[in-house]
Amino acid sequence: MFLIFGDPISHSKSPLMHNYFFKKEKIDECYGRYHLKEGSKIIEKFKELKIKGANVTVPHKEWAFKLCDEVRGIAKEIGAVNTLVKEGDKIIGYNTDAPGFLEAIKEFDYKSVLIIGAGGTAKALSLVLPQADILNRSANRLEYFKQKNKKTFTWDNIDNFKYDLIINTTSAGLNDDNLPAPEEILNKLFSNAKYAVDVIYGKETPFLALAKKYNLKTKTGLDMLVYQGVLAMEYFLGKELKREEAAKIYFEILKD
Repeated sequence: MFLIFGDPISHSKSPLMHNYFFKKEKIDECYGRYHLKEGSKIIEKFKELKIKGANVTVPHKEWAFKLCDEVRGIAKEIGAVNTLVKEGDKIIGYNTDAPGFLEAIKEFDYKSVLIIGAGGTAKALSLVLPQADILNRSANRLEYFKQKNKKTFTWDNIDNFKYDLIINTTSAGLNDDNLPAPEEILNKLFSNAKYAVDVIYGKETPFLALAKKYNLKTKTGLDMLVYQGVLAMEYFLGKELKREEAAKIYFEILKD
């Protein structure tokens, strides 16, 4: 049994896509969802539920990083884990967000990037997008990025609005009509940009709706979800997959 931890969690399409993959590949497994309010209990719940592996979504990726027995790969640099796997008596943490995102935007032609937000996903993307600057509501969560020699801004001091690609990594717009930054800031950014990506999927967020008014090419988090899901499945099964073929299976069910 596998599942996804998060708060909120009802919107997650991970059970749909992973269970469809298990069915298509004739793998005798199942995948569910668990609404976890307290991230500090994520490993405790993992053990209690006797599962083999899990995905982790907002806002628990940093708790998963802190509490798993061992962290591997890019997750060590990011400080956030989105995939947990039981290996013997240990629970191992990985991060598949960053490589999944790069696959999702591979056809975009961009040089300059602005990431909005400062959580686990923002950290992950900042490592694979070395040219990216960071914008966050408050300064207190920007220390990580400053230590990585990233250029950072808050809503009060942003002075550069010329970026090719604008990425929202916050949960603004997931269950509300909020924008991830003040509209006047986004208007300035979108008037210069070519692309806008929201890591939220399953709906057109106010962020993407505004971007479309400026005729930007937009993407939701669906492509990122698919490719990070394929990579997570490799960890769940303990083997490499034919990634493009696996991705086609996921897209098949998600685009129905």
